[in-house]
Amino acid sequence: QVQLVESGGGLVQAGGSLRLSCAASGSIFSINAMGWYRQAPGKQRELAASITSGGNTNYPDSVKGRFTISRDNAKNTVYLQMNSLKPEDTAVYYCMVNVLANVYWGQGTQVTVSS
Repeated sequence: QVQLVESGGGLVQAGGSLRLSCAASGSIFSINAMGWYRQAPGKQRELAASITSGGNTNYPDSVKGRFTISRDNAKNTVYLQMNSLKPEDTAVYYCMVNVLANVYWGQGTQVTVSS
């Protein structure tokens, strides 16, 4: 079993920055992809950013140039640096980790951007 602990959410004004962290622990043999998804009220969960074990990243157009995902393989941790935040970035952000054929999710952390 894999446990994920997220931190770093909160309330910020538009134009501000936040950094999310997600640390994985447990039965980890090899982590493949890691990522962040977000879900706003009344909307479906969507990708915010992902990173492969080789460091290749993927972002939707809505966050390109503002969000940066990174990972520390020694610490089994993934980060999401969010800059120039907009009110439409308000959502619960979930960490995702792919270990072998399994996908694990964090409990979610609230990000609220005020205008």
